[in-house]
Amino acid sequence: MVYVTEDMVRRRAEHNEGEISSLEEVSLHQQDIQRIQHLDRWCRDLKILYLQNNLIPRIENVGRLKKLEYLNLALNNIEVIENLEGCESLQKLDLTVNFIGHLSSVESLTHNIHLREMFLVGNPCTEFEGYRQYVVASLPQLQWLDGTEISRSERIRASQGLDRVRMRVQEQEREYLRRRAKEREDAGNKERRAGLEGHGSTVPGSEDNQEVEEDTKSRPPSAEIDEEQKEWEFWHTPCSFTPESRLEAHRHLEEERKAKEREGEKKKPKAPRTLITADGRVLNVNQPRLDFSLTEDDDNNSIVLDLAVYRHMDTSLMDVDVQPTYARVTVKGKIFQVVLPAEVKPDSSTAQRSQTTGHLVLSMPRAESEIKATKTKTVPRPPRARENRRSSSSGDSTRKSGVPERLEVDPGKHMALDLANIVSRQSAKEGPLESPRRAPPAPSGQSSPSQGFVDDPDVPPLI
Repeated sequence: MVYVTEDMVRRRAEHNEGEISSLEEVSLHQQDIQRIQHLDRWCRDLKILYLQNNLIPRIENVGRLKKLEYLNLALNNIEVIENLEGCESLQKLDLTVNFIGHLSSVESLTHNIHLREMFLVGNPCTEFEGYRQYVVASLPQLQWLDGTEISRSERIRASQGLDRVRMRVQEQEREYLRRRAKEREDAGNKERRAGLEGHGSTVPGSEDNQEVEEDTKSRPPSAEIDEEQKEWEFWHTPCSFTPESRLEAHRHLEEERKAKEREGEKKKPKAPRTLITADGRVLNVNQPRLDFSLTEDDDNNSIVLDLAVYRHMDTSLMDVDVQPTYARVTVKGKIFQVVLPAEVKPDSSTAQRSQTTGHLVLSMPRAESEIKATKTKTVPRPPRARENRRSSSSGDSTRKSGVPERLEVDPGKHMALDLANIVSRQSAKEGPLESPRRAPPAPSGQSSPSQGFVDDPDVPPLI
């Protein structure tokens, strides 16, 4: 049984930053909920509540929602309209396709003075004679019923014959309730019978159990119906539309889902498909089972691969990988791989989609020459000149000894440095520069003046 939990409500309050105390609207549809609870305490400010397409059998725990304006309980198992007196602001109530046969229960809505619109389409009570007249006369505040506006003349006519219509409705209610009691009894017997068949046991003294026991004894083991046949019979056997049949169908679907989950857990994951063997041999693979053609274009010196991918499939669902010896295309997770008849240039290859057929066309230019891996061989070094043998032998000995190599200059080819050209001449006529004559040493305590010093008497001494 599925109940309303705080985590369930908080996940549907993303628009309110996960805050449920100030929530004004919440949608809990299609959650297989079987009971309304906690919402009147957690979400006091609710104005709109969606609970359609669940398995709720009763309207309960909503009386404290004073601000509730719209309540949607369509496609549930509700049989009686009740417990809505406290919803003072209720304006719209949707009870489409439920099992409401107690039509007189609509009189409990007379306290909801703001109720303007109500839907009861698909309920057994709508088949009662005088249904619409009774609802219109019982709820004077109502303006729309089952999508049809209530006119003033219709309301006057409904109120005039209300007593007679009420008596007729009560008779039909009693008949419906007797039929519902029989349906509940049949559903209970069917459930007990199914439980006895599943456990293979019987209870003495029960006529239903005796019938099941006789049927089990008379049925040979070889005539047992397989699971597929049982499945077909379950969905194609006519049955009445009741809350019990809805619950049975829900349980059946839940069992199927759990069985598929168990089968999925038992199945071992498939090993990845081998594309390249351990010895490096590339395999041809066509997992998507696509038609293709591999041709050689001699005019353009290229290899063309035409892959018949699905015409309306998005190109983003494909991935192309071209290697020198093979081409690989991933189509919606499935791999197509083909070995090429010659080596190609991956960098110069192109991939295009045909605008008419949608085919994927790969144009791969051939490589000019095949590249083969060879083992490196030691090639002997050619003999050098006689004058270089001595230096190479000395270099080899230096490397073997671990001493770092240094560049040596041949002294025979070394030329003397010309000091005369360090300082440029003033004119081409002047001869080579001569070294200046060294001045006599100055007496102690005095420094000798530099060359070209002129002693000017007008300049005072520095000391």
